[in-house]
Amino acid sequence: MFAHRLGRELTRIRKSGKAKWLRPDAKSQVSVVYQDGKPVSISNVVISTQHAAGVPHAEIEKFCIEKIIKKVLPKNMLTPKTEYLINPTGNFVVGGPQGDTGLTGRKIIVDTYGGMGRHGGGAFSGKDPSKVDRSAAYMGRYVAKNVVAAGLAQRCEVQFAYAIGHPHPVSVHIDTFGTGSIADDSILAAVEKTFSFKPADIIDQLDLLRPIYSKSTNYGHFGKDDADLTWERTDKVKELKKHAK
Repeated sequence: MFAHRLGRELTRIRKSGKAKWLRPDAKSQVSVVYQDGKPVSISNVVISTQHAAGVPHAEIEKFCIEKIIKKVLPKNMLTPKTEYLINPTGNFVVGGPQGDTGLTGRKIIVDTYGGMGRHGGGAFSGKDPSKVDRSAAYMGRYVAKNVVAAGLAQRCEVQFAYAIGHPHPVSVHIDTFGTGSIADDSILAAVEKTFSFKPADIIDQLDLLRPIYSKSTNYGHFGKDDADLTWERTDKVKELKKHAK
């Protein structure tokens, strides 16, 4: 979430023309300190941004810290110990596919939870919803949000496993990391009564056969307040509560 904020602000300023030396290729990373499972501070911020030739590193560093990082990240999480690494490899003039190959697949860590949620499978982008790499990942988000919104847990991770050609998942698992208000097995039972995990049913439940995917081409697939991204809804709370025991 924080890394995407940095990327959005870089893009906004670049497109506004206020920093004419900024170029489109950029990366961001935020390392967060957790205590008892809750974020308390930011230990490290990395920004690498492409730039025009001849721009002094000191200017790029000051701009990224003062105009990007300190503008969009929570002030109470930036401490005197927070380390800022701006273009740590030096000049970043050549970018895009000329500077780095790899446009055939998207990094699913940056498209999802930045490593906070375990997941496997292939990239989302470029695949239609019949591929569970994409649709089941959305379904997991949908289920987890509704479990938390229903007050059944403070944290929830959902795991599916599928076999090609088999309509039902071969495994469904719920982990609330000890935060559940009822047992995880009971939450799973309520989830299975509320949702269907057949790929065709996922497509129907989330209405995925629509031209909505341009909204997920940057800044991640999750956490956006957009009615078209149906996996962000929490409209199954009442039904989950009814089935929970």
